[in-house]
Amino acid sequence: MENNITLEQIQNFKGNYPKQLWHLFFVEMWERFCFYGMRGVLTFFMVDQLLLKDEHANLQYGAIQAFVYAFTFIGGIFADKVLGFKKSLFFGGIVMILGNLLIAFSPQTMFYYGIAFSIIGTGFFKPNVSSMVGELYHEEDNRRDAGYGMFYAGINVGGLLGGALCIYLGKFYSWQLCFLSAAIVMFLGLVTFLFTKKYLGPIGDSPLLNLEPSKRRIREIAVYTVSILSLPFIFIMVKNTDYTDYFMYTIGIVAVLYFTYELIKLGDVKLQKKLFAAFLFVFFYLLFNAIYEQSGGSLSLFAKDNLSDDLLFFTIDPNVVNNSSNTFFVVVLSPLIGLLWIWLGKKRIEPNTLIKFGIGFLFLGASFYIFYLTKFFANSEGIASLNVFTFAYLITTIGELCLGPIGMSIITKLSPKRLFGMMMGLWFLASAFGQLFAGKLGAEISRSNTGDTLVSKLQSYTEGYYQLAIYSVVAGVILIAISPIIRKLMQEVK
Repeated sequence: MENNITLEQIQNFKGNYPKQLWHLFFVEMWERFCFYGMRGVLTFFMVDQLLLKDEHANLQYGAIQAFVYAFTFIGGIFADKVLGFKKSLFFGGIVMILGNLLIAFSPQTMFYYGIAFSIIGTGFFKPNVSSMVGELYHEEDNRRDAGYGMFYAGINVGGLLGGALCIYLGKFYSWQLCFLSAAIVMFLGLVTFLFTKKYLGPIGDSPLLNLEPSKRRIREIAVYTVSILSLPFIFIMVKNTDYTDYFMYTIGIVAVLYFTYELIKLGDVKLQKKLFAAFLFVFFYLLFNAIYEQSGGSLSLFAKDNLSDDLLFFTIDPNVVNNSSNTFFVVVLSPLIGLLWIWLGKKRIEPNTLIKFGIGFLFLGASFYIFYLTKFFANSEGIASLNVFTFAYLITTIGELCLGPIGMSIITKLSPKRLFGMMMGLWFLASAFGQLFAGKLGAEISRSNTGDTLVSKLQSYTEGYYQLAIYSVVAGVILIAISPIIRKLMQEVK
């Protein structure tokens, strides 16, 4: 039944969006609830419950997030070569559920064990939905950017709910309920996928369908077995951030070498230029994430201690705002910006992808400058304005929407179909290194606080955000300046 729908039928859809996009939208929405819910509580939980210092919590956060995204690179390769997107997604979802249930059983004692399961599960789940979205479109279909924009909005609905609910449950009810809620919604995501995967036709099937079933099954079991056997090593490396550094730098070198091998193997100069252009987008995405991902680290700890609970006419917990304001703005603005790109495209005045990337960095710089400005809206006790803080997230989101969804789109446009999984894995590996460096930057910001008052913390954190604002603007200006060179590599792709 699953193969009754052909790829041609799927790609020849009417309107702006294929119906399969909505199915993947809901699958990823529930997974993002789980992911953003966990992400939003990590540093708070480690400081409040595991009693880590701010600096250590930032490094631990960076290590955990780095592993989460690094394993998407590995999961992408396994999906490309052995499992296919569908089986990889299902296996990852099951392992993520087990991880959350472990932590829910005993948050303080089972935290790192559950995190190890979650890392493996996310690695197999996360890159595959995005890759399947890319296959819904013909290579030259200009509706792809809008499709990824809508998909991006969908996954952020889950992020909005998870980011708000999990921290709220943990702070005001129980941490067991916090992590149990993440497991429940991940289960909903898997059920949604099981009921809708038949509409994907051949998209996501195993690349080894030409093999005998017994041989294919042996390879699949080998992938599952190796993944489970790696859990103790992940546990050890996550607890010791020095080991994380060694692992990340090793996998970074291996990834670049593997990319180089596939690049040379292509043989066609035109394809090689486009693939190298895709790699440059991946590199700049790494730089973007190193700054942007302060939201789960230093900004979470800043919200914990240095923000009021007054937002406009409401009283709201600052950590709920920190975890969910970005996703709320994505949900509101993403469809509008996606439609804006379509409208500008029809008028033939749409900025190219490179300029959009550069604009994204400039908005990111502006947002961190506003985070810096919160110090001028603080009282004598070091408690700053939640309104200014939230406005900074609005600006952050505009920058993210100039870069995030179209970044995934351009990777699929520039990459040969057989390398979709690897390139999406590289995209998420860039996130991994971004997370790692974000943790280190956050630790440096925490380390600069030599006092023991909220005023000294306010001063050191906001000065750190000022430096990050400068880095963002410089990166944006450089990217815009070299855009003509990258455009030549991209050839006909826009």
